[in-house]
Amino acid sequence: MKKTYLLLTIIGTVLPNIFVVLESVKSGNYLLYTRPLDTFQGMFANYISAAFVTDLLFIVVLFLLWSYKEAVRYKMKNVYLVWIYTFAFGIAGGLPLFLYLRETTKQQSLVVRTSH
Repeated sequence: MKKTYLLLTIIGTVLPNIFVVLESVKSGNYLLYTRPLDTFQGMFANYISAAFVTDLLFIVVLFLLWSYKEAVRYKMKNVYLVWIYTFAFGIAGGLPLFLYLRETTKQQSLVVRTSH
């Protein structure tokens, strides 16, 4: 599954950010961060986009809570870097990245246990 998670991290980062790049070039609002009010207005421009954004924001909050719990459970270090990645590039890349790192940690933990 690790390779699948890594592939999904790449796909989940690239696909949504194609639109970010297109909007950045079109509007000059680079990575949607240079003009946060324009970004916010665009996200809530109509009820359809507001529904999708609200859904995504809810999922991001849920991901932060769950990933924290999982990071503690598996003694993962620097989980905050995945959170920064998620805020910078989106949950579509951040979630599979976390799953990849969790699998890596689980495998390393298993190797340590079996070698003793």
